[in-house]
Amino acid sequence: MRPVTGPTAGAAGATGRDHSVAVFVVTALAAFMASLDLSIVNIAFPSMLRTFSADSRSSLSWVFTGYAIAFAALLVVAGRTADRVGARRVFFWGLGLFCAASAMCGLAPTLVLLDVGRIVQGCGAAMMLPASLGLLLASVPDVRRTLAVARWSGIGALAVATGPTLGALLVTAGGWRWVFYVNLPIGLVAWLGGRIVLPRTPQDASRASPDYLGALLLFCSLGSLVLGLTEGQSWGWSSAAVLGALSASVVLGVAFVLRCAHHPEPVLDLHLFASRTFSVANGAMVLYAMGFFAMLLSNVLFLTKVWHYSILTTGLAITPGPLVVAIVAGPAGRVASKVGFRLVLLAGSATLATGLVLYALRVGIRPDYVGVWLPSTLLVGLGIGLTFPVLGATAVSSLSRERFSVGSAVNQTARQVGGSVGVAVLFVILGTSSVIGLEAFHRVWWFAAGMAVLSGLVCLALPRQARSNRAQAPAATSAQASSPGAKVPSAP
Repeated sequence: MRPVTGPTAGAAGATGRDHSVAVFVVTALAAFMASLDLSIVNIAFPSMLRTFSADSRSSLSWVFTGYAIAFAALLVVAGRTADRVGARRVFFWGLGLFCAASAMCGLAPTLVLLDVGRIVQGCGAAMMLPASLGLLLASVPDVRRTLAVARWSGIGALAVATGPTLGALLVTAGGWRWVFYVNLPIGLVAWLGGRIVLPRTPQDASRASPDYLGALLLFCSLGSLVLGLTEGQSWGWSSAAVLGALSASVVLGVAFVLRCAHHPEPVLDLHLFASRTFSVANGAMVLYAMGFFAMLLSNVLFLTKVWHYSILTTGLAITPGPLVVAIVAGPAGRVASKVGFRLVLLAGSATLATGLVLYALRVGIRPDYVGVWLPSTLLVGLGIGLTFPVLGATAVSSLSRERFSVGSAVNQTARQVGGSVGVAVLFVILGTSSVIGLEAFHRVWWFAAGMAVLSGLVCLALPRQARSNRAQAPAATSAQASSPGAKVPSAP
């Protein structure tokens, strides 16, 4: 066994000092980077299109879907690996991989290398996030864990809310490559600080190895589905290549489910779906994420391509949405704890759908930010704040404390699955033409509104009595960090 190089879990360390604040800073930096890359890349996409003008938009879509698919496939097994071999070790593996991939993306001379870099980045984020929260929980007393998790998640929310503006500033000042380079100094600080203060957490080498083959099956199944969708128009929907990709997705998906049913440490614990609340919430999350992620990138493209806003102006124009989400998310959770999840989710889905319909009905060729765009954006932000965080809480509300961690991870996986499919559908709707017309964006907004409505209809199946349990954060398992439930998603 390797010698202990950092403070022991739950202790102040050899010096007798309390390192919990320093541990929080290091782990929060990791959450900040992983969350920042969910929103900052959207604002850089128009500049990437210009750099790789010889490549199709569908090929460039892998900048988003590759990250999401890798993140979804590895999230659960990364958390379980951290519990088995130590969260500290997995944290540094993930941090190093994430930063190396960030450098690779920034330096990428070709689109293929950029897409590969994003996939590797998603792998690093999936390793880094579970381990970071496990380390944080191991460094604070039980009575402070709930507050620590809330603050850690708040850092993720801050990253998402500031991503559009920060990304716009970086792209304007130095080009799109700087949205990846910005991770390097942050990662260096986290690495140096982590080597000093991060505690060791308990290991359980006796546990069965996580299902890495199952994670590979999930990655290949989702990748085949996204490939078939994004290339359907250019290759032909009836072509052998597209039909083969979609068929492979189904076969691999069935193999994945069968493997999960028999593996002792599966990627997807099928027993969790015996809970009606868990099943409904995750089904609603997949549908919701499909519309949400499609809308998110679509709005950036619309403002730059149709209204011809600069990158900086676009970043500032979409910032009010995330700010509304950040303001509403906390009160929405408190309301859900009193009146039940279903009412809040139905209200949020209806509000989001209304805002998206207003985009489709009112937004035209002539720019009108204050009169048309801003009211719709604020309404959409309100709807997201009422739904996205509450859906995450709903998914785990009916589970026992022992199953909270893996249930949370499955919910995050559902979010990434829905997001990757939603972005693929976005590029199908936008088509292959170099010029994107207003009608295409209207179709995207109608699609997103439809997904919001479908998600709300699924939520009707939730039990009326379902409430937020407001329970204290469970023990310090690394897998729990797979789902920072209070993390706030971006908004248009």
